Amino acid sequence: MTIFHISPDEVELTAIRSQGPGGQNVNKVSSAIQLRFDVASSSLPEDLKLRLLALRDHRLTKSGVVVLKSQEHRSQDMNRMAALLRLHDLLELAAVVHKSRKATKPSKNSQTKRVDSKVKRGQTKALRGKANWD
Repeated sequence: MTIFHISPDEVELTAIRSQGPGGQNVNKVSSAIQLRFDVASSSLPEDLKLRLLALRDHRLTKSGVVVLKSQEHRSQDMNRMAALLRLHDLLELAAVVHKSRKATKPSKNSQTKRVDSKVKRGQTKALRGKANWD
């Protein structure tokens, strides 16, 4: 688990109206939260920025801004916390460094076994041909 710190002024939180049904409350109260986080101008380490920008994620714009929307809770505070948790999860995902794969070759024994099985299969199929009564 990588430890990183994001200052509150790097994250832009905006209250917006929620979508969908909700009765009278949905038309009066802006309880949904839209979070915007500019990756390039953030204080994150450079390698984490590069991995985050390399993610193929629909929440990341072409200009390198993460846009998250949270509207599952009725209260604005709960939606704010949910959006910040989603940002944290996205950063955790980008912080994982995968091991590079080492190319390997099949062993000599496995190669001979493979060829022998192919030869045996070919001989079996050759026996299925028409009988030669010369």
